[in-house]
Amino acid sequence: MSEVTLTKANFEEEVINSDKTVLVDFWASWCGPCKMIAPVIAELAEKHPEIKVGKVNVDEQMQLAQVYGVTSIPMILVFKNGQITGQQIGFTTLQVLEALIG
Repeated sequence: MSEVTLTKANFEEEVINSDKTVLVDFWASWCGPCKMIAPVIAELAEKHPEIKVGKVNVDEQMQLAQVYGVTSIPMILVFKNGQITGQQIGFTTLQVLEALIG
């Protein structure tokens, strides 16, 4: 499954009300570790079609970043049934992300 661009306008529909587990990547274009983790997240999305992968550009969606307490990026949140079930800050591996989604 491809990655979904998340905004304030579609976040509730795509994440909170999703019937799938959703991995949300809070990132920015200027962030080195964000660029490093992007292919890992793309691989996860391709390898696990049963989950939804969304990306929030913190520069464009500052309000969403504030709501979820994003102070460091990349920050990964995992949502199940509208609730946060996992969190990872900084660069990580595919194996760690797979463990995070369960």
